[in-house]
Amino acid sequence: MTAFDVSERRIWDGRAESYARTFAHLCAHTVPVLLDVVSTGAGTRLLDVGCGSGSVTVAAVGRGAVVRAVDAEPGMVAATRQAAPGVEVRTGSLPQLPYPDGEFDAVVANFVLNHVGRPLDSLVELRRITRPGGRIAVTIWQVPNAPGQALIGRAAEAAGLTRPDWLATVDEEHNFPRTPDGLGALLTAAGLGDVRSESLSWDHRAEADDWWAGPASGVAATGQLLNGRGPEGVAAAKREYDVMCKEFAAEDGLLALPHVAVLAHGRV
Repeated sequence: MTAFDVSERRIWDGRAESYARTFAHLCAHTVPVLLDVVSTGAGTRLLDVGCGSGSVTVAAVGRGAVVRAVDAEPGMVAATRQAAPGVEVRTGSLPQLPYPDGEFDAVVANFVLNHVGRPLDSLVELRRITRPGGRIAVTIWQVPNAPGQALIGRAAEAAGLTRPDWLATVDEEHNFPRTPDGLGALLTAAGLGDVRSESLSWDHRAEADDWWAGPASGVAATGQLLNGRGPEGVAAAKREYDVMCKEFAAEDGLLALPHVAVLAHGRV
């Protein structure tokens, strides 16, 4: 594993429940289109990579697919098993998954490449386990981030918080532009054909306290930034956050938080 992979395992260890209550609702927004582009239907042999709390798995089962799922975090594996009884859910991490060559008609990874240290090698692995003619679809967060995604990071920065030293980034030689062109080029480099990519934009609506709760409990890299200086740092960032939230307040009292993701898909 790269230093980034080690850092990611530390970030997500034991965070499955907090993720399910918070960011899982955000990440579920892209599930329908992700399944659409790989033609998920009755009998499709589909693998949900990085299954999290099971949003993709449950939706694919609902379409009649024959679904299996895998995640690096045991708590996520348990959550998906609970959400989708009867589905085979295994522990495994990219870029090496415990499946034979050509095992699946379709493989999807919803916001998973954000969390691996070797994205190209990971896509090559997804190609390996997909049958010839099968399809692969992935999503990532676009960079630069949309205002809604950047909100809590801005609050932390305004409070003087800094990124913990142990929180690694992807090595330069393994990184790629987090844009439609960048992700599309990565799929092409992994050997996929008929590659298409696009941006997906939406406003995620949430209560201000609910949106704060995920990072405050340590979820994701933003959560580690927020908690890096202990309770005092969290409280200082919360004061900044409460002010900045006014930028996104909707008439019904919820926050309307702009987000932009990138979807790319291709054929083996």
